[in-house]
Amino acid sequence: MAFPKNIFITGATGYIGGSIAVRLVKSGVHVRGLIRNEVNADWLVAHGIEPVLGELSDSDLLELEARKSDGVINAASADHAESVQALIKGLSGTSKPLLHTSGSSIVGDDARGSHQSGTIFDEYTPIVVSELKLARRNIDLKVLSASAMGIRSIVICPSLIYGQGEGLNPNSVQVPFLASNARQQGRVQIVGAGLNVWSNVHIDDVVNLYMLCLEKAPAGALYFAENGEASFKEIGSALSKRLGLPAVESLNPDVAANLWGIPRAHYSFGSNSRVRSVRAKNELGWVPRHDSVVDWILGEMPTEKIMCKFKTKGLYVA
Repeated sequence: MAFPKNIFITGATGYIGGSIAVRLVKSGVHVRGLIRNEVNADWLVAHGIEPVLGELSDSDLLELEARKSDGVINAASADHAESVQALIKGLSGTSKPLLHTSGSSIVGDDARGSHQSGTIFDEYTPIVVSELKLARRNIDLKVLSASAMGIRSIVICPSLIYGQGEGLNPNSVQVPFLASNARQQGRVQIVGAGLNVWSNVHIDDVVNLYMLCLEKAPAGALYFAENGEASFKEIGSALSKRLGLPAVESLNPDVAANLWGIPRAHYSFGSNSRVRSVRAKNELGWVPRHDSVVDWILGEMPTEKIMCKFKTKGLYVA
């Protein structure tokens, strides 16, 4: 398969999309990136990315950009069905790649920090999806089924992502939120006992996976992205040491839900999401270099106050 020379990417100013966009430009690819307003346009231009002003709800624009491109990466939202439909419409019958970003929380449970699940999913095991994630899973399935419409459609499900991104937003979601919250509260807070486990993956390895998918992933493929795992108790302890804060505080799940919102407390931080990247490693030859979010926190995570400010309550779920 020829590597695309002209890529349209949504989420070009985000953590995942921005990192991918910068890597593509460095590889000689012409990148057009969707942005909601002109505030960040100068940054994109300075990094070789051509801004496209618009919203995910601008279906006609997305369809046109998809049709004009040699391939599309959707990294703006895993939950916006209308934009996905527009991208599929624009690529239908072209055999061009469509890489859609989902997340391993589709297999998350409702442990609320109480235990480590013994269930581990890979690309070949039946996926059990919580009610909260059914809409996202249905979007994933729509993308995968687009392979029957002449699209090289691929779904990538990253686990907990860590590391400094290369784009405008260098920060991921889960670890920076806990670090920012810890600075505000003067102590690291986790949900329940924090015994729940998430697989994890470094942003550099995630970007490498996207590059491989653009190059040679077959139509209709789904890949989990992971290389290691840790409990939130282990993550909290590492944050406490790195930030020089007192021992980790276990929040009652109901208290955490009141502070952070139910989706974030129960699923982003209270669930188990254990996956293995069997297909990505075997089929694409993906060889991730980083294998421990705990080691990254202890040895590489920035300690200066550069983390993003997060709303205490929010609806984001990884």
